[in-house]
Amino acid sequence: MKFATQDAVKSRRGTRPEAVILFSVAGQMFVIAADSVQEIRSADSLSGAAHEIERPEIPKVHHTIERNHRTYYVVNAGMHFGLPVTRPALVLILRQLRAAVLVDRIERMTEISAVHPLPRAFTGQERTWYRGLGYLDNRVIPVIQPSGFLTAEEFRRLDRAAKAAASQREMEGAVQS
Repeated sequence: MKFATQDAVKSRRGTRPEAVILFSVAGQMFVIAADSVQEIRSADSLSGAAHEIERPEIPKVHHTIERNHRTYYVVNAGMHFGLPVTRPALVLILRQLRAAVLVDRIERMTEISAVHPLPRAFTGQERTWYRGLGYLDNRVIPVIQPSGFLTAEEFRRLDRAAKAAASQREMEGAVQS
């Protein structure tokens, strides 16, 4: 117990509050650093701009979107976290990655005073999904690691599939001409 107390004190020492976006997926709350999100859009507003990936190799990614001459892979957060299927209403376009994330709703923007290390009980994929845990409104909430939505290998696989699909569309367009 002594170690847990020391870790908690260390995580609070010398930190400034961090601006975060509190959002939900299938009734579960998460936070992500506000500076990790470039844009928040309605999922409906992307319906004409999103391109479906036929036969997706990675089930949590079914679409791409183009923003500022850049292709983003759209990750369904519910599928990513293994939560029940919902109809996401919003998409968070991430700043540093070529990924966008479908979420159910944004609760609010707020601040958390610290990100606490994940307990050792977290031993699986969640160690890459989360930066740690935050304490907000008397609740412990996972703090998302944006790079945890898609691994480097998943990006390579998606890039190969997107390139193959683009080549296929070009060939079909040439045949029709």
